[in-house]
Amino acid sequence: MTRQNAPIARRIWRSPLRLAEVVCTRLPRFRFIAETADSATPISFGMWFDQEVRGINRGPYWPVHRTSRVTGWRNVLCGAEVAPGYMPGCYIQALSPIRIGDYTRIGPNVCLISENHVPTDLARHEPGGITIGRGCWIGAGTVVLPGVTLGDFTTVGAGAIVTKNVPDGHAVIAGNPARIIRRLDPADCRIRPATHIYHGYIPQAEFAAYRAAELNL
Repeated sequence: MTRQNAPIARRIWRSPLRLAEVVCTRLPRFRFIAETADSATPISFGMWFDQEVRGINRGPYWPVHRTSRVTGWRNVLCGAEVAPGYMPGCYIQALSPIRIGDYTRIGPNVCLISENHVPTDLARHEPGGITIGRGCWIGAGTVVLPGVTLGDFTTVGAGAIVTKNVPDGHAVIAGNPARIIRRLDPADCRIRPATHIYHGYIPQAEFAAYRAAELNL
């Protein structure tokens, strides 16, 4: 080993996690790290390690921040480059189905609540579900409640409480309860996919088989 390389080697050996990253990212199984690097939801080795090794949010097929929580992940259908809970402080409650279209982005501290408690019996839940279209932006601190459908290219302002449908999309909504404050021209709306298309950790070419085997929807 040359004297020039010695400091690099010492830093690697002082950090077992860094050493594991150096080794693992050379394996074909970990190609998602390089291939999602230019996506809206790039996956780091540390995020994978938290989920799969430390067991924080183990289960979901997409990257989830260690401070977010997901329940009922088999009821969540994520489009391309979609990762609910990727940002910190989110709560994804999928007792009923949650469907999120391609290239939708979800900010920090967002709650997606698919079922409410029955008011007269809090041990029970009322079936609901949430559908969010393609190219949407769910701003920080938003709460989306059961039964809501948001069409393509719906932007939700920070802190909004979404209780009503916006099925046609192409709109900016905000407030409590959220209401339409601006319409968007569909001709101006763009999708900019990454070079490699992933649904969480899963390449698009493999996702149909994964969905049939693992998901409830």
